[in-house]
Amino acid sequence: MDVPAMRLRREPEPGGDGSLRALRTRWRSASLAAGWRFPGDWGLPEVDAVCAALVRNRPAEIPVAGLARARATAGAGLGETLLDLAALHSVTTPSGEATPPDVDALPSRLLRVAALAWAEVAMDKLASTEVIDPLTGLPTAAYLRTRLRELYGRSGCRTGEDHTLLVVSVDLSGVRGWPRMTAMILIAEAMRVVFDGGESIASLGPATVAAAVPRDGRIAAKAVMLRRELHERLSVDDQLESVGPPKIRLVRLPATHESASQLLQRLART
Repeated sequence: MDVPAMRLRREPEPGGDGSLRALRTRWRSASLAAGWRFPGDWGLPEVDAVCAALVRNRPAEIPVAGLARARATAGAGLGETLLDLAALHSVTTPSGEATPPDVDALPSRLLRVAALAWAEVAMDKLASTEVIDPLTGLPTAAYLRTRLRELYGRSGCRTGEDHTLLVVSVDLSGVRGWPRMTAMILIAEAMRVVFDGGESIASLGPATVAAAVPRDGRIAAKAVMLRRELHERLSVDDQLESVGPPKIRLVRLPATHESASQLLQRLART
């Protein structure tokens, strides 16, 4: 952020707590007036860091980025975050006159720093939400699609010939409650035990998991081992009697990544 573009109306006492509190109060009032929805959530330690940088006439890019990250972590949207900074800009205009908060009036450097920092956290949150299935702890189909894209993108790699999908599905249509959840957890555990050599495992749907595995001489042995692990886990609890035996099958990967993505969608419905 260019400091001259956000100079205080009155020259503050360098580092004075009174000046910092005064700026913080003006900023908060302007932000609430502009529509900040939850007054109790506005105050963060990063707010004080931004105020301190301005009061002391120091570069504010780093504290502004920190505030944007904190806002994203707390669940504030990008629009809210930028409007809040516009409120700060409105009370630090060089003219000394407070102006209505306007995101379009933000210095471009400030806008860029804040937006990128906010997006960094938001994308991390989105990725973690998409990638892990909360029940089984396995990666989801979104993760497997990404891994397959990497395989299809390798120079000289004929993915459909070099790899295949080992799919495990179970009929849970008449199963409810605890047995349904337990069955999928146990199936996921068995997959982890058998495919512990870097294979990509994923939960494709509420009753289907899959692993992208190399087409080599170990596939048959792995399938036998998996069937044994599944039987041992699912047969130890009488409450799982309603769960039918899991079905294990090998599904050939198509020639393109687009077709492979469509295949994963179909498998998720089985």
